[in-house]
Amino acid sequence: MTSLSAQPRVPQSPDEIIGSGLCIGCGGCTTLQPSASMGWDKDGHLKPSAPDGWHAAEAFAQLCPFSPAAANEDEIAAQLFPSAPGGDAMIGRYQDAYVGHVAEEGFRLAGSSGGMVSWVAAELLRRGLVDGVAHVVPRSPEQDQGRLFEYRISRTEDELREGAKSRYYPVDLSRVLREIRDVPGRYAIVGIPCFIKAVNLLRREDPVVAERVPFTIGLFCGHMKSARMVDSFALQLGAAPEAVRAIDYRLKNPDRPANWYTALLTLEDGSTRQQDWWHLVDGDWGSGFFMNSACNFCDDVVAETADIAMGDAWVEPYSSDGKGTNVVITRSPLMQEIVQQGMSEGRLQLQGVDHSFIQQTQAAGFRQRREGLGYRLARARLPVQPRKRVRPSRQLPARRKLIYRMRQAISRGSHRAFRLARAVHWPELYIRWGRAALSAYHGLAYSRGRIGKMVDKLIDPQGKGTD
Repeated sequence: MTSLSAQPRVPQSPDEIIGSGLCIGCGGCTTLQPSASMGWDKDGHLKPSAPDGWHAAEAFAQLCPFSPAAANEDEIAAQLFPSAPGGDAMIGRYQDAYVGHVAEEGFRLAGSSGGMVSWVAAELLRRGLVDGVAHVVPRSPEQDQGRLFEYRISRTEDELREGAKSRYYPVDLSRVLREIRDVPGRYAIVGIPCFIKAVNLLRREDPVVAERVPFTIGLFCGHMKSARMVDSFALQLGAAPEAVRAIDYRLKNPDRPANWYTALLTLEDGSTRQQDWWHLVDGDWGSGFFMNSACNFCDDVVAETADIAMGDAWVEPYSSDGKGTNVVITRSPLMQEIVQQGMSEGRLQLQGVDHSFIQQTQAAGFRQRREGLGYRLARARLPVQPRKRVRPSRQLPARRKLIYRMRQAISRGSHRAFRLARAVHWPELYIRWGRAALSAYHGLAYSRGRIGKMVDKLIDPQGKGTD
């Protein structure tokens, strides 16, 4: 795909990106000036700030993954993977694709899925291809309690294993990017699609980072949550948010389907609380609770600019396998060689699949990021207008429009309701709002039968599917 928007206005600073709701909080822009730092906003998202004001606006516009002046995923991938034999509008350029898990002991059960992310990172260390891997790890109780997770550079396999499992929590790259620039060596970076894009944009502009970051490992992504997700889980489990010291978002149980998420909170007194997500008012991932607004304008589900990318195999029979299963996309020849050797040695249990299988495993994400994105672009009136690879369009069935509008409303409303509930010291206010919002979302957007027909007539009396 190619960009379809004409000559967008170039943002002059991160403040304009933030004001347009397009800042994902990756921290890439903080590499432009030493005084810049990342901090929490009122809704539990990380945002950049510079006490002396922002400089180098032209450079910033080329580095922000959501800047309309930055190269898009197609342009970056064409430069990075020119020899990739495969190409698909949804999953990008690629060498090959697989489904399966790590057979080598110590990886699959330690991770949220099939163990492939940790295995690839460990293999890069074992082969001496990198001196360290930048990835997300829990913060220790002795550290500042302002954040539960952070990026860290691990230099041994034991350190690397501390970062296994999924983290649906805001983190940023600012500290590790500075460490990479300060400490000579070769590094791999693990991240979600927009973070990997930010790294690749920085590599295009900064020769030091380009030399020291030869590898990127991508994670499939639905969207990012704010820190309020943890706070909400705590309140619903009868704990004070400030008492939470750790969270396991996906407690693994081989005897239960992989898509039955269970959250486990560890509190300051050492006690734990756990609950299945479907018993929590905001546990329906797709409804959009606490979503970062920038995610409404992302069109990359499968980390198209990463050397290798992994996600969950959300189709049967894999989604029912509680041990976890990965889908894998190799893009660089070296990553393809690493995976194939792992398979030949019996350390990886993978089988080849095609791009359509990958699309099936992430079908909901692709609908949201392509069909839904086109509709949101057609409606967007932002100070900085996104430039995406999807054509703006209102030509959708009315029910699909309702789904996309309600997700945005829940995303905005969940933050506002949570702020109000904390301000009046009445947590139940948010919980009641969440139940009502989720009930309306399911009842109106996904209702079928007689009720569904009534909803369709109310929202689209003429049956034309246009605004």
